[in-house]
Amino acid sequence: MVSDPFDTVVVVDFGAQYAQLIARRVREAHVYSEIVPRTTPLAEILARRPKGIIFSGGPASVHVDDAPSIDPAVYRAEVPVLGICYGAQLVAQQLGGEVRRTGTGEYGRTTMTRAGDSLLLQGLPPEQIVWMSHGDAITAAPDGFTVTASSEAAPVAALEDRERAIYGVQFHPEVAHTERGQEILKRFLFDVCECRPTWTNSSIIEQAVEEVRAQVGSERVICGLSGGVDSAVAAALVHKAVGDQLTCVFVDTGMLRLNEADQVEETFRRQFQVDLVHVKAADRFLAALDDVLEPERKRKIIGETFIRVFEEAARDLATESEADARFLVQGTLYPYIVESGGDDNATIKSHHNVGGLPDDMNFELVEPLRHLFKDEVRAVGEELGLPEEIVWRQPFPGPGLAVRIIGTITPERLEILRNADAIVVEEIRRAGLYREVWQSFAVLPAVRTVGVMGDGRTYEYPIVIRAVTSDDAMTADWARLPAEVLERMASRIINEVPGVNRVAYDITSKPPGTIEWE
Repeated sequence: MVSDPFDTVVVVDFGAQYAQLIARRVREAHVYSEIVPRTTPLAEILARRPKGIIFSGGPASVHVDDAPSIDPAVYRAEVPVLGICYGAQLVAQQLGGEVRRTGTGEYGRTTMTRAGDSLLLQGLPPEQIVWMSHGDAITAAPDGFTVTASSEAAPVAALEDRERAIYGVQFHPEVAHTERGQEILKRFLFDVCECRPTWTNSSIIEQAVEEVRAQVGSERVICGLSGGVDSAVAAALVHKAVGDQLTCVFVDTGMLRLNEADQVEETFRRQFQVDLVHVKAADRFLAALDDVLEPERKRKIIGETFIRVFEEAARDLATESEADARFLVQGTLYPYIVESGGDDNATIKSHHNVGGLPDDMNFELVEPLRHLFKDEVRAVGEELGLPEEIVWRQPFPGPGLAVRIIGTITPERLEILRNADAIVVEEIRRAGLYREVWQSFAVLPAVRTVGVMGDGRTYEYPIVIRAVTSDDAMTADWARLPAEVLERMASRIINEVPGVNRVAYDITSKPPGTIEWE
């Protein structure tokens, strides 16, 4: 995807929690970046024709046995190098400098002082706040390097060898706590590497369209729409590339949010004129879930039923057109590629957007989003004209509302939960918090609680409101919603949703809890 239109900067991951953040910061400067593990052979890195290479930080010390390293030939490859934190220490050690455990580390906000002329730090104030996280420190720079900054516990907080275009910073320019960090990265990208700022939404779309057309030719393509942002943007991109060669299959499981099926149909059938097959299979899913209590069984039954419904729809399409669709659109994102350790993704996994297609389905994957982070997918979706309600939709579990009913699934419970959930989301939007929280939804425990409404006693369901903040869903904190927002939610749910007489708010973070209840 990135051969000619975009310059590439390779981020070598030495085990840092910030490797993906570095890559995203590079992309925010409109330069394409890729993350590779530090075990990647140098020849493979150079085959990507990078304009620059960034070494990430890492949790190890350069002095431990089997410390993460890289082929020293990288410094003779005539490609600019920037080492960050551990990466800077590795540069110093491999080129003959000194790295020592001084007994005094630096963690968090630190005052750094500039020293002399510096290309990377040019235009920055003599003192600035940076984010440090190190135990070892560079105590002497290698020959040919100039020390350009220091801090109280880091005699060499920044160093550079302009002649060989090798740079290092002990701090983390990619985090927001480093006051002018993005300016420093831009200096490296544009003044050192001479990258072109061509990684933009419009250029991403243009290149993806060209690639899809080259891959698919004149053959038919099928896409499983889930209602989520990833599959929606992937479908819109492929439709822009091949038009009516694309057929989307949207399986309504009966476990969707309020009006979600209508919204997906409206967007793709009427706004984008996509050939959309809307399979209404709620009764089939409910029958399969009858009297099922255990969460994992729910998930497996929903996944298996989805597979069978999707297969039947695909066969019907082939019968109607007398031609099988050879290509399957997937909304795979770049973080999944990174986490799986490579670009080869031959097997369709159950956690992908289409809900778990079987390995023996003979489709060739079309993955137009495989180079994008989530925020880039949303931006591309906006550029393609997808409505805000889809582009900024919060994450929703594949099994849908089935795993937000703690107990067996019935049409009555689904209706109660769907309406309560809609009120939660409406009030979050009304308060201007929808984009600030990672997820906000309602949960229905299948128990009854005693209440008093009017002059009579009630025995109805409780609703639990769940709202969390997160960057990546790996960890999450419960959202500190204003009391008046919670009060409106509770009042509306009890007054407007028959069958509910109590509302609670879940204040559990992840860990120890999970975001979803099942």
